[in-house]
Amino acid sequence: MKSTVVPSQYLQIARDLAGRVASGELAEGTKLYGRSMMASEYSVSPETIRRALRLLSDMKVVEVKPQSGAVVLSADSARRYIASFGETAEVHALRAQLQELLEQYAALNRRTEETVLALLRARETFSSAKEPFPNYEVPVSDHSPVIGRSISDLKFWQSTGGTIVAIRRGQTVILSPGPYAQLYSGDVVILVGTPAAAEAAHRFIAPVEKEEP
Repeated sequence: MKSTVVPSQYLQIARDLAGRVASGELAEGTKLYGRSMMASEYSVSPETIRRALRLLSDMKVVEVKPQSGAVVLSADSARRYIASFGETAEVHALRAQLQELLEQYAALNRRTEETVLALLRARETFSSAKEPFPNYEVPVSDHSPVIGRSISDLKFWQSTGGTIVAIRRGQTVILSPGPYAQLYSGDVVILVGTPAAAEAAHRFIAPVEKEEP
């Protein structure tokens, strides 16, 4: 069953404003209310109104003037925007949903890294603990299948159960590399996890063996 994509609030507001311009309710040359008043009218944040006006500005429906608000430019442009709204709204909505998912993933990744680093600091502080949290080093050799690929693309944690907390590259140590960090030949991946995760990481990063002819 195909899922329904609901346009973001700012897209719906932009569509509504364009409709009011196209119908003549908001005539060309009319100055729109300030963002705060419009935010109250539509029960959204001023930032949502700003995004809606920015979209209409890009479509030449209104002109946004710094410090003085927005002015209606063209009813024709408003009608053209409405005609293309159905298709573009879905695209914008999908992009907005993708951006939101990426932000959620990045936030989760940051929380994971912060937790891992806290565990590492705890290990250093309480070195006499009975069950320290170990870290492992895994070199990236020539011909490794991970070369040139990002941590996110590799789904490293899902594939190995280990979390990358640093990458040693020559004399440089990259702490808490983000999901878009790429791995290169000669890198040393520093990860935390169980011994099984370390073994899985070695197999995952190991170079591809060429078959004998």
